[in-house]
Amino acid sequence: MNPILKTAFIHAIATALYVALLVSGIFYAPKTPDQSFTILMPIIMLLLFVFSAAVTSYLVFGRPLLWYLDGRKAEALQLLAYTLLVLFVIIVLAVLSLSIMVL
Repeated sequence: MNPILKTAFIHAIATALYVALLVSGIFYAPKTPDQSFTILMPIIMLLLFVFSAAVTSYLVFGRPLLWYLDGRKAEALQLLAYTLLVLFVIIVLAVLSLSIMVL
């Protein structure tokens, strides 16, 4: 397998796993009663959003940016394109599996 494609596949799978774990944690977290809803909840959610943006940005754009700045522009763009393509395939497969489960 092409090493760039392999790296893109690993980064895309890691991104999808991170998102799946995060959403599972939120989905299966115990529900809090209305009395415990304080100012901390929006703060926590916004911090989680910022953290998630940083993690997924690193996984998708980190190595391509380093390669681009190192002068390996063609490889960097190829890695970014492959990573986004694999992520798109994962999204399509998830939507298809969801539509099959609904039927």
